[in-house]
Amino acid sequence: MTDIKFPMIQTTKKTGNESLINFKGETIGTVLDFWKWAYSDLLDNAQRGILAEYLVANALNLQNTIRTNWDKYDLITQDGITLEIKTSAYLQTWGQKKLSNLIFGIQPTYGWNKETNEYDTLKSRQADIYIFCIFNHTNPLTVNPLDLNQWDFYILNTKILDRKVGNQRSITLNSLKTLGAQYCHFEDLKSTIYNEYKKEAGI
Repeated sequence: MTDIKFPMIQTTKKTGNESLINFKGETIGTVLDFWKWAYSDLLDNAQRGILAEYLVANALNLQNTIRTNWDKYDLITQDGITLEIKTSAYLQTWGQKKLSNLIFGIQPTYGWNKETNEYDTLKSRQADIYIFCIFNHTNPLTVNPLDLNQWDFYILNTKILDRKVGNQRSITLNSLKTLGAQYCHFEDLKSTIYNEYKKEAGI
């Protein structure tokens, strides 16, 4: 293990009221102002992915934690089940001639340890469970990523992906259904995740 001279910096949860100050010590904005400037486009591919993570965190009562960028997996439950969250959508923020195809990245990766800043030596799928979050709305006039009625969720144990598709890098919704991915609404996310985990764990 590499000797760590500068240990991982712990993040504190912001309120939004923290001040951005200039060289004179004057407040020129707040963290909330920054959030509104940077993250208002929730339909953007990157922000939609983070929103999907937050939705799953809410379903699992993990919303009071802090999201970590670049970790091996996106979330971990209170009892240690690791989750990889993928998202896709028919509508994008740019002009479209047709609706987008639903495709998800599932490629094995070199896992990164945030405490040691080191990568695994072998590629693998890092999490126990994959959660495929589909923003299913197709009408640009009524699109609202904050409306949970406009989302679908499919849950699949990583062991099934490893057995059935090997090192395949991406997968379609139809293929996920063929593999037996479990469909659910937001209200049933927690129970469906645990049922899918127990099924392969033999619990």
